[in-house]
Amino acid sequence: MQLTFDADVEAFRAELVAFLDAHLPSDAEAIERPRSSSHVPEWARRWQRLLFDSGWLLPGHPPEFGGRNATLLQQYVYLEELGRRRIYRSFNPQGVGIIAASLLAYGTREQKRRWAVPILRADITASLGMSEPGAGSDLASLKTRAVRDGDHFVVNGQKVWTSGAHDADVLLAFVRTDPGKPKHQGISALMIPTDTPGVVCRPFASMCDGDDFDFNEVFFTDARVPAENLVGELNEGWRVATGSLGHERVMLWIGYVDLLHELTIAFSPSGPVELDRYATLVMDSYALRLLGSAALARAARGEEDVPAQSVLKLLGSEALQRASEDALNAAGVEGLAYHAVTAPFAALDLDSHYRGWFDRYARSFAATIAGGTSEIQRNIIAERVLGLPRN
Repeated sequence: MQLTFDADVEAFRAELVAFLDAHLPSDAEAIERPRSSSHVPEWARRWQRLLFDSGWLLPGHPPEFGGRNATLLQQYVYLEELGRRRIYRSFNPQGVGIIAASLLAYGTREQKRRWAVPILRADITASLGMSEPGAGSDLASLKTRAVRDGDHFVVNGQKVWTSGAHDADVLLAFVRTDPGKPKHQGISALMIPTDTPGVVCRPFASMCDGDDFDFNEVFFTDARVPAENLVGELNEGWRVATGSLGHERVMLWIGYVDLLHELTIAFSPSGPVELDRYATLVMDSYALRLLGSAALARAARGEEDVPAQSVLKLLGSEALQRASEDALNAAGVEGLAYHAVTAPFAALDLDSHYRGWFDRYARSFAATIAGGTSEIQRNIIAERVLGLPRN
């Protein structure tokens, strides 16, 4: 058993730390806050481009896609350092982490040039069009149609919960292209510019929003999309969709560890019940780190362990939700206070997104939904870890 990293990994960490110390935006530069997950202020665009050009945006990628061919363990310490300093590499996370990643995995050379690289360099932003009013956790039930008409697809339908769509330049949308096929087999993925005639994005509020909205309904009415915007093969969009969610889950547990660590620092136990809950929070944090490290070691040896990602996603997201509730209860009535965020990002400080303990607690529910709901993770664990029958 080896509990430390090799010299090459620590040298990689030291190079990253030196880069961050030299180039991290100042409070004065970072005064403007993003208004949605597809709105990137100009200072943040400059920061993301610097990361891309320096090979620090996605270190595991080759240099032409913002990386430096880093090993898996090097990528881990990269995310560990960003989490420790609470630094965002991009304020368009779904664009960089899901959409650009999907284009790099399934797109043509032209699609990578036209969309993936501009998204990675923050020249444009992107949102993900997956969920619909009748297709949330069961994405394969989607009904938005795309009918081939010459060298275009004509798209009609609706998406919902499309984060940042009103600020995005382009959507990666999943559409049904063959309703006669089984529901998982008749889906395709299209890149749809938001300025396409017939595309309407309508933002709506959530309980966590302040002055700005993130969620959107997106309506498609006879929107004509060039056939060359098809990502992957026709009717093979389910493969792209599951790959997209896979990109979102990879090393997601590291972020949960960082957030749980923040809560252990902020939690102020004042009695036996609070002390017991605090102890649970600490144990959850250590358990998640140890299980995640074991999964990382297996991956570094080339062993594929997809079910482990579901275990980590389930444990991390639900531990975060419990810890947020306990911290809110411990704060008492003061935890319900709403604090307007007027300060700068303080070197991209994550805390500037939260307006009080209730806000943090309310946002924790998204953790058990985004990237695959807890219910879906339990199904995967039951079938692929415990070997239980599907029904």
